[in-house]
Amino acid sequence: MIVAALTDIGNFREKNEDYYYASFDKDFPLFIVADGMGGHNGGEIASKLAVESVVEYFKDNYPKLKTKEANAIEELVKNSVKFANKVVYSYACAECELEGMGTTLTLLFFEKNHFFIGHIGDSRAYLIRNKKILQITEDHSFVEELVKMGKITQEEARVHPQKNIITRALGVDEEVEVDIFYGDVLPQDILCLCTDGLTNLVRDEDILQEFSKNKDITKACENLVNMAKENGGYDNITIVAVKEVGL
Repeated sequence: MIVAALTDIGNFREKNEDYYYASFDKDFPLFIVADGMGGHNGGEIASKLAVESVVEYFKDNYPKLKTKEANAIEELVKNSVKFANKVVYSYACAECELEGMGTTLTLLFFEKNHFFIGHIGDSRAYLIRNKKILQITEDHSFVEELVKMGKITQEEARVHPQKNIITRALGVDEEVEVDIFYGDVLPQDILCLCTDGLTNLVRDEDILQEFSKNKDITKACENLVNMAKENGGYDNITIVAVKEVGL
């Protein structure tokens, strides 16, 4: 398993409200991206707190699992995100100036040749396999709802003035609904997590092309971040990629 991770403040933001975690321990293959929101430092606090809470939950509870079957891992993923939600929500409630802060969160975990994803918000997880790219997660956003209703196309969604409005975030409410995804991992698969600072400015085809032409996934990540900056770079940009080189 080869890992690459990169975050960039972008061209215009004064601070980086994205946060990520990438494990280089094959016995603890956990990867997370989060894109914070909220005034007065709320965004960067929310994303960092959420990611660190998920990591803490995994480290405390993964070793205690009686079984590592799929349903147990799915429950672990879901509970880790719900734990992070309570932590961020409680912190915001205790600090008046941080009221309403929140974050997206997309996590990836590997167990027994399978991947597990927990997801809230409009950061994304992709699977690149056999020269094809698949968006695994679904954006929890206003424009995605318009696309699902057939009111706008995917291309129109990319440039919609309200594309940054998300419909589900971690830490905003006391309870949160978590999307869970599960699938097999094959040799040469690449799983990629990224915030919307990348996906709003770089097309899926460009992501596929960079990982297809660069054997070095770190180089691919660097090229994609630079591409997003060249295309405007108006938001923070984060990407985490994991390549399975042998099972």
